[in-house]
Amino acid sequence: MRTRKILAFTLAFILAVSGSAFALSPYSVSQSNPIVPIVKRASVAVVNIDVEKTARRSVSPFPFDDDPFFKRFFGDSFKEFTRSVPMKGRGSGFIVSKEGQILTNNHVVDGVDKITVSLQLEDGSKKTYSAKILGNDPTYDLAVIKIEPDGNLPVLELGDSDAVEVGEFVVAIGNPYGFEHSVTAGVISAKNRSIHAQDVNFDDFLQTDAAINPGNSGGPLLNMAGEVVGINTAIIPYAQGLGFAIPVNKAKEIMGDLVSFGRVKRGWLGVSVRGITPEMAKAYGVTGSEGAMINDVFKGDPADKAGIKRGDVVVELNGKKVKDANDFVSRVRTLAPNSIAKLQVVRKGKKMTFNVKLAERNSKGDGSVEGSEKNESPAAKSGGINALKDFGISRVSPLTESLKRQYRINSDSEGLVITEIDKDSQASADGDIREGDLIIEVNGQEVKSASELSKAVGDDNSIVLMIEREGSTYFIMVSKGAPEK
Repeated sequence: MRTRKILAFTLAFILAVSGSAFALSPYSVSQSNPIVPIVKRASVAVVNIDVEKTARRSVSPFPFDDDPFFKRFFGDSFKEFTRSVPMKGRGSGFIVSKEGQILTNNHVVDGVDKITVSLQLEDGSKKTYSAKILGNDPTYDLAVIKIEPDGNLPVLELGDSDAVEVGEFVVAIGNPYGFEHSVTAGVISAKNRSIHAQDVNFDDFLQTDAAINPGNSGGPLLNMAGEVVGINTAIIPYAQGLGFAIPVNKAKEIMGDLVSFGRVKRGWLGVSVRGITPEMAKAYGVTGSEGAMINDVFKGDPADKAGIKRGDVVVELNGKKVKDANDFVSRVRTLAPNSIAKLQVVRKGKKMTFNVKLAERNSKGDGSVEGSEKNESPAAKSGGINALKDFGISRVSPLTESLKRQYRINSDSEGLVITEIDKDSQASADGDIREGDLIIEVNGQEVKSASELSKAVGDDNSIVLMIEREGSTYFIMVSKGAPEK
């Protein structure tokens, strides 16, 4: 009998506590969990982005193309056959203006043919819009796209990423693997992280352990005030809890240019730099180990004209100390073309000051200075740069040391490098021409300058290019006109 009473009392106590817990749950969730109201406010301004692109893929019309007997008669001719293959991708973004401007990653929308944006309305329903690219920046991997909404849209407030502290709680919202409006939470694990791999080349990432997966790219990283402090961008696929976001202050610096000009007008100094060690500082007469050493000066570019030399250590930029090479590069990127950069350098233990008038870094962000060719008239330069436009090659650039490094072109090679291809052209559809190809000859004539290119092209409707790619040469014919539909 006593055992039954104890069991009955215990059961009644459990039910009473459970009932109290259930009764208090709405209060506890809304009051003790700050993430819930953040997600409710922010989700309506986070969008899912679906993209489509048509790519050319090699296909074989022969069923036994790997058979040695087959190859004896036909060789590798089957590789010449291609067909159009539709490709789809997904990403995220968030609304930054009531009129429909959306911030996302450049790699989400770069080179695509179609962009569809899905909004989640307050009542839980969805609405889709077609979008267009207003501007993109490969350097910071950011892009602004635009939809035409029926009315005003909810907007996420942009915070201050410089004020973010390591250990601070953050929330990520995005479209990982197509699971729309997924929410993850974590902390800022570190700041100023550098990643240099494949298409990612950035030095100021915020690191977070909030789960970020493919499809989260372009989505917001929010602080506990519901403000955007980062744009989710990169992951390390073989690790857990290692996600990276672009600081939102970088986006605030360039969004105006992206909307107004379609690209960022960024100053160009014309140097490559490296960090310095205490041993190097001692050898070059620098006090301490702060600063950025000039590793190379590109001939004819602003730094060269101003008198900057290899081995100079930049210790101040515009009156502010330079911490390291990354700090120097990041700050130069924020300067406008034609502005004056005041550099204090240490050369063999002696401090010197140089005022450098910056040029404009070209639209592809590869560092070459547009129109930097020597001994040619402006008309010749302009004609040469645009000489292949009708053939689907939007831009070619004089070969600089910077371009050689970017596209891995042999140091002793000469010619003009393709830096932009019209995605709506036949050249793009065929897939034979690529960005980074080095044009050596046009119709059998060597081309090393804009005027030589213009002369070689002439008025022909079809031309034959000799190009160099990854150390090998190819002959490719290109024609004027748009691709067949």
